[in-house]
Amino acid sequence: MLVRWVRRRWASAGQGRDRRRSDPNTALGYLEQLPALRLLERLPVPALAVDEEGVIVHANPALERMLGYPEHWFAGCSVADVVVPASSPGGPASVALLRDCAGKVIELAHREGFVVRAAVSRSVLCRKDDPVTFVCFQDLTEQLWGGGRAPEFE
Repeated sequence: MLVRWVRRRWASAGQGRDRRRSDPNTALGYLEQLPALRLLERLPVPALAVDEEGVIVHANPALERMLGYPEHWFAGCSVADVVVPASSPGGPASVALLRDCAGKVIELAHREGFVVRAAVSRSVLCRKDDPVTFVCFQDLTEQLWGGGRAPEFE
């Protein structure tokens, strides 16, 4: 498939065109038009977004599959509902837990009652004033059961 990169010509053609936008027929133009939530839904990596109070604002389908829950089940739940309750505080402390566990293995609660061990990434949104913490997970359950060592994950 041939994609033409004609950003400058398109952006400068005609009056009323926004010079900062790419041609929607290019790969970059396509990405610029795609809403962020749609991108998060398509990620093959389990991902979770929580607000400052520890309320889940988004869990992508990969995370829901990893933990055995139906689509959109996590919306409005607390992080303590996902992270194994014995090791998880609630509210703002749960957000700090996610941020402090970057690169470490934590235990997540599967719908059927067993524990899923997963490495946590750093928050993708890393500014201190970001109102959302967005982390990804790497399921290590089978690897850890087999006696393997957890890889570094950030």
